[in-house]
Amino acid sequence: MLTVNKLLPQGQGLASVLLKRAATVELDWDVRQKSRFDAVDSQGRQLGVFLPRGTVVRGGDVLVAEDGSMIRVQAAAQPVLRITPCTAHGSPFDLTRAAYHLGNRHVQIELQPDHLKIEPDHVLADMLRAMHMTVEAIQDSFEPEGGAYASGQGHAHHHAHDHGDHSHAEANPPHGEPGHVHGPGCSHGHEHTSAAPTARGKPIGIAIKAAPAPHVHGPGCGHDHHDH
Repeated sequence: MLTVNKLLPQGQGLASVLLKRAATVELDWDVRQKSRFDAVDSQGRQLGVFLPRGTVVRGGDVLVAEDGSMIRVQAAAQPVLRITPCTAHGSPFDLTRAAYHLGNRHVQIELQPDHLKIEPDHVLADMLRAMHMTVEAIQDSFEPEGGAYASGQGHAHHHAHDHGDHSHAEANPPHGEPGHVHGPGCSHGHEHTSAAPTARGKPIGIAIKAAPAPHVHGPGCGHDHHDH
C-alpha cells in the first residue's frame, strides 16, 4: 500500500504537464470529507491516505505519496438533487430563498449561479417542491460550499479590502506593532479629546463639550434686577 500524507489544493504550484501525467483517483463526497481513507488510483495502486484531521479533499486537489508520486483527485458522480426555479412562474430569486431555507436546516449545499445541489433527502425535496422549486434526482459530482470561515478549503478566496485613506491594517495593527500615529502635519482632521480611564485603566477619548450659552436675564428669570 502506498502511503499518502500530503495534499496540494488544486495542484497549486505544479506545472500543467505534471498534472496531466499524474494518476487519478475518483472519490465521492462522503470519502472526500474524511482525513483518513483507503482508495485505488487509476494505475491500480492501493492508497492509504493519512491527512491532517479536518482536511477536506476537493475535486482538482493533488495527493502526494511518500515516494513523491502525485495523484489528482476527481470528484466522482453520485446521487444528488438538482434544484432550479420553476420555468413557468418562478424567478432567480427563488433560488436564493431555497438556499436560505436549506441553510437554516444546516444542509450541505453546492451553490451554482443557476441551480443548487444537495444530497438526496425526500423530506427536503417535498419542502422545495412546495416552494414551487423544480427538484430533479441525478448523478453528478458534489462540491458543497465550504463556509465563510473555511481555511484554505472549498471556494474560499482572499481579498484585500481598502476603505478610503485607511486600511484594516491601520485600524487593527498586528499584535506588538504600533498603529498609525496622528500628529502635526499628518494632514488628517482631528477632534480634540480628553482622556478618561476605563474599567481596565486604559484611556479612552471623550469629546470636550462646548461651553454652555450665557444665561439670558429677563422677566421671570428669578433673579433680582436693578435698573441702571
